Amino acid sequence: MIPVPQTAEVRLEGIGVSPGIAFGVAERVGRSLEEPEHLLVEKREVEGERDRLTDAVLRTREQILALQQAISESDGESHAGVFDAHLLILEDTSILNEVTRIVETERKSVDWAFYSVAKRYIDSLRKISDPYLRERAVDIEDVAKRLLRNLRGDGDDDGMRPLHHGTKILLARDLTPSDTVGLDRTRIRGFATELGSPTSHTAIMARSLNIPAVVALHSLPEDFSAGGIALIDGYHGLVILHPSSETLAEYETLLEREHTVLTDLEPLRDAETKTADGRRIVLSANIEFMEELEGILESGAEGVGLYRTEYFYLSRRELRDEDHQYETYRAVVEATQPHGVIVRTLDIGGDKLCPELVDAPEPNPFLGWRGIRLSLDRPEEFRVQLRAALRASAHGKTRIMFPFLSALEELREARRQLEIAKDELRSRGVAFDESIEVGAMIEIPSAVCIADHLAKEVDFFSIGSNDLIQYTTAVDRVNDRVAHLYQPAHPAVLRLIRATIEAAHRNGIWCGICGEVASDLVLAPAWIGLGIDELSVGAAQILRMRHAISKLDSAACADLVERLSTCPTSADLHAECLAMAEAAYPELIL
Repeated sequence: MIPVPQTAEVRLEGIGVSPGIAFGVAERVGRSLEEPEHLLVEKREVEGERDRLTDAVLRTREQILALQQAISESDGESHAGVFDAHLLILEDTSILNEVTRIVETERKSVDWAFYSVAKRYIDSLRKISDPYLRERAVDIEDVAKRLLRNLRGDGDDDGMRPLHHGTKILLARDLTPSDTVGLDRTRIRGFATELGSPTSHTAIMARSLNIPAVVALHSLPEDFSAGGIALIDGYHGLVILHPSSETLAEYETLLEREHTVLTDLEPLRDAETKTADGRRIVLSANIEFMEELEGILESGAEGVGLYRTEYFYLSRRELRDEDHQYETYRAVVEATQPHGVIVRTLDIGGDKLCPELVDAPEPNPFLGWRGIRLSLDRPEEFRVQLRAALRASAHGKTRIMFPFLSALEELREARRQLEIAKDELRSRGVAFDESIEVGAMIEIPSAVCIADHLAKEVDFFSIGSNDLIQYTTAVDRVNDRVAHLYQPAHPAVLRLIRATIEAAHRNGIWCGICGEVASDLVLAPAWIGLGIDELSVGAAQILRMRHAISKLDSAACADLVERLSTCPTSADLHAECLAMAEAAYPELIL
């Protein structure tokens, strides 16, 4: 039992981005960009200041390249690729020219000039509504911190060394990519940040490492110092500072219970997923990075139900070529046989912007140039991905799925491009699965309304629940100001999901759900009652969901769905599902 200091408990609410519970001694790092001393320079010193800037830039570039290489060797290219943006920032002549101008005309030290320019860029980006661009402030801050350290002459300090021995919980205003990949993972059990979103690099890293994490806390008390006790509840997005003995006892009980449950679930790893009355459900996993593949294979997942491919376009350009994509897809396909992989074609846009594809930020990127719209506007690049996925299909079960469809015309054009890609491979004598299955993601209300028409031209549906909830409720899913309105159990969302599943079955195709709600143990009775055929969830949730499904009776769940159809509010609907979940598998409900 960790000793508890005699200080009042403080509870902070944020967004849980990686599930789990962790507590221990806390350390605060990286509170802000450190402001240098405001010094003036003589005219004769200007040349020397310019030389200092040049040397610092070169030194910073060397450090970033070395870090990128080290991360690529240890963690893979997906995490190393984030530093490409840092190199681009370092080569931005507009920033460096402005710094030089301030030194020459205002006679300010290069330290102060660079700090003031970088700080202005950072502050401006943080005011932008678009989440992806807002998070690029972290990249500029990362580069700025490193360059300022080099100007001071202590550039070898990586910013993480202040962590004292035994640190278990990391607290920060934000963790830059350098901070995150440089963590000593043997000492960090969980972390929380004031800034960030579920799409931040910090959140992605936390999930891939299976470390409990909470972001968007807004502010941490200034008087909370290193050495205090902190508790991270990644399930509920909660951070507790100075937890009381009662709180620690409560969470220790939860941890023991969680450990016992996971141990008891081990026999299910290689079992089929069936309801209590024997109905078969396919339980697959979501994947974005190759580093996640090992966890998926160990989890007992039945293949990959959603392979997000945006990484190829949010990282180095050379990763997008056909051969590299093909080798990556092939590795996943071969590893997941006989179940196979569903490759979702590029879904850049919305909260996943690729700056080089967009001349200027869109005023409303979630309703703009994204998903299949972008792919169809760039058909040659689209077919590069299609050919890579087709080539991988020669090595095992592979399906292709088109995202963000809003009209039948889009599906037909996407299929036409797929046929062109097949002809291109045939002309090269390259093998692929001639009968490869094609699916449609249903994530826009208009697609639900025409689901019967779409179903006649595809082999399966996969409901993209994250966007379907967002577009149905008109709630930006990464905006914490309206987070309480983002309701997976909204009655309207349930009706749209029901309509989609029924349309699929009327037309003889299967229907799955991917996105966060597929992992929701409380809503699992609703999905079974609606007749879902497949659930694609996070790897960490596979065994829990398999156990939950095994305790549910299809007929009882169908009766539940009829009751849900009369529920007027999300709270009512959630309460009905919770009652059945607690009765069927209370050990899984935290």
